[in-house]
This record gives sequence, structure tokens and C-alpha cells, in this order.
Amino acid sequence: MLGLKLPTDPRWANIAEKNIEDILVDHAYCEQKAASTAISLIVSFPEYTELVDEMIALSREEMGHFKMVHEQLLKRGFVLGRDRKDEYVIKLLSFFPKGGSRTTQLIHRLLIAGLIEARSCERFRLLSEELKDEELAEFYHKLMISEANHYTMFLKFARKYGERAEVDKKWEELLDFEAEIMKDLSKDKTIHG
Repeated sequence: MLGLKLPTDPRWANIAEKNIEDILVDHAYCEQKAASTAISLIVSFPEYTELVDEMIALSREEMGHFKMVHEQLLKRGFVLGRDRKDEYVIKLLSFFPKGGSRTTQLIHRLLIAGLIEARSCERFRLLSEELKDEELAEFYHKLMISEANHYTMFLKFARKYGERAEVDKKWEELLDFEAEIMKDLSKDKTIHG
């Protein structure tokens, strides 16, 4: 369903379980950045009314997820800690050239956001299936469903605002690029790393 070209190395779930504090901290910041992305799309593209409406709802939902992850941290005696660079996202952002029309910029941002959501969904599925902590496994199962909805929403908007064949071509190229990125990841104690 997600269309990812290279699945996460299943051993990543073992790394995650052994470093659950780091995973939860990184996840909290991922949710915060997702809310920020939704707000940024509103600020950058206010003329797209349907997108704005969806991004308002998404920013609220993502901040709700941030709160839920933060509560999981506190429940386990951890604190939020400092944010770290997300090498996965930094590399993804390098794929599309800068500039172009506003519509092109919007399409690129929507495709990257959709791919981040798709990979997060896949990672959450792994956590929901592999974590021995039943409460966290259930927590990640619920979030997995939400991330899948976000991924399809971003892709739907990219196809709505861009020419379908061109958008699909860019999506496939981005998926290929992401698979190359993933060859060097799945070794870190981060959601995307």
C-alpha cells in the first residue's frame, strides 16, 4: 500500500526497543515538525483553500500526537530532551531542485511530506508488531493508521494540484531516491534513521 521501494531492515525494531527513550524523544520531535510543516503549507500557499482546511486539522492532530508521545516519555520517567537533525529528511529535501513555479514548489513539498508520512507509517507498523511493551505496541498501532491517512492525503493533493502523469513520475523517482537513502539507514535510534 505504501509503495516504498526498500523496506526497513527488521533489525531496526530491536535497536528501537533497546533505545526506547531515544526513539520516543525523536518521535516527539517528528510530530512537532509534522505540525510545523502543516502550518508552513498554510503560510506559503493560503490560496489553496481545501489544502488550508486540511492543514489546520492536520496541525492540530500532529500536536495532539506530540502530546501523546510526550506523555509516554513522562510515564516512563524520561524527559523530552533536545532535538537532533533528521538526516533522512535532510537528504530527502535535497532531491527536488530549488525554485520553479509556486505550483511546482507545492507539489514537491506535498510529495516529500507524503513520503515522510509513508515511512513513518511503516516504522510504526514495525514497532506495533515487534515491541514487547504491549502499551507502546498498541500506541504505535493506532498512530500507524493515522500516518497512512496522512500519506494518502498528501499524495491526493499533489495529484489534484499537479498534472497527474507528471506527479506520478516525480513520486516514483522520489521513491527510488528514498530507497537509496534507506540503504544507509535503519541503524540509528531514531524514527527515520
